[in-house]
Amino acid sequence: MTAVTTLGDDVFVVREPTTQVEVYDAVSCTLQRHITVDGLTGNRPHGLAACDHYKCLYVSDWSLSLYRTELTGSNAVMKWSVARNPGGLSVNRAHNVVVVCYGENKLQEYTTHGSLVREISIQAGMASLWHAVQLSTGDYVVSQCHPMLSDVIVVGVDGQVRHRYGHSQTSGVGKMNYPRSLAVTKNDDILVADSGNNRILSMNSSLSSVQELTLPVDGGLLVPVGLFLDESRGRLYVGEGSGSHRVLVFDNVKL
Repeated sequence: MTAVTTLGDDVFVVREPTTQVEVYDAVSCTLQRHITVDGLTGNRPHGLAACDHYKCLYVSDWSLSLYRTELTGSNAVMKWSVARNPGGLSVNRAHNVVVVCYGENKLQEYTTHGSLVREISIQAGMASLWHAVQLSTGDYVVSQCHPMLSDVIVVGVDGQVRHRYGHSQTSGVGKMNYPRSLAVTKNDDILVADSGNNRILSMNSSLSSVQELTLPVDGGLLVPVGLFLDESRGRLYVGEGSGSHRVLVFDNVKL
């Protein structure tokens, strides 16, 4: 697993197994330093998200924990327990962190100090949730990473599914296969790391229009699992989950 996010001129990358976060310069793409997250076990850290408002970095650990690290110089670490198998992370417009709990099919929203704001249990029939990002409507787009439920869904705060695209679709791009990380534009368009098909998909917020993103990669993508869109730079970061676990950087991406 390779997760990636940015904050200002810093690009943060975490790869499994590790207890450190790599920090790169966004301009030169050169490694600047490492951040050691005290207590992180290195047991499959799946999620990574940065908060510009609170100047902190969040990392999820498959061992039921979420870590918050200060980015203002102290690198102080705060840890709290979450539901089983925390996966993808995102920061919503309320500056709270949203964690997807793969083992319990629910989303949890916490303040930056670890207080639970909301818990959303997804309706029956959903399984193996991986990542969630809140849309401007307040709904959440969620990926399901499962051999029989390779879907992207939009759910309300009541946990009910509003829209769905995935394993049963017969559109021009075909079925998805293990969708992982998501990214959402300011206009609520959605990018999906379709890891099993080695591609990135672009969807509208109702999931009614889907297309494959054309990215210039010699030999193609190799199990894309991490995804982050920096709209201020017009740049897309893709973390690969196989091979040398590269982070690929694409400028001037047309969405």
